[in-house]
Amino acid sequence: MKGLGRGAAELLAIAEDLRHHDIQLALLTGPLRGVYDPSGHSAALLAFFAGMAGSEREYIREKPLQGQASTRERGRHGGRPKVVDGDIADYTRSLRANGVPIPQIAQKLVITSGKNMGQRPSAATVYHILAYTDETEGTT
Repeated sequence: MKGLGRGAAELLAIAEDLRHHDIQLALLTGPLRGVYDPSGHSAALLAFFAGMAGSEREYIREKPLQGQASTRERGRHGGRPKVVDGDIADYTRSLRANGVPIPQIAQKLVITSGKNMGQRPSAATVYHILAYTDETEGTT
């Protein structure tokens, strides 16, 4: 029944369509195997499945949100760790303001934390630093 509809409203609409066309529903596997007529007592079964589908979907949606809230309470935030701190960003902006090309800026910088500590950032990272600076200052 999970594959029949994504939510309660869709499952009830399918049941109404089956009822309108006098089509019976045959469940081939599972504990409720058999043929069901959506216009008789089986209508209650379809309504039950619709309610279960809706509650399962809500549960699936809520579980990750609860996990994210729990990690935020513990002081952890999702996403990748920051590669660039404020000092590197300021240095990058000053070099760019002095006309230093992006590849040369990348060669002058060294990552100070994380798994890439001691390595040089890519030119793309330098572009991201400069783009973020432009966004925060309101310029493009």
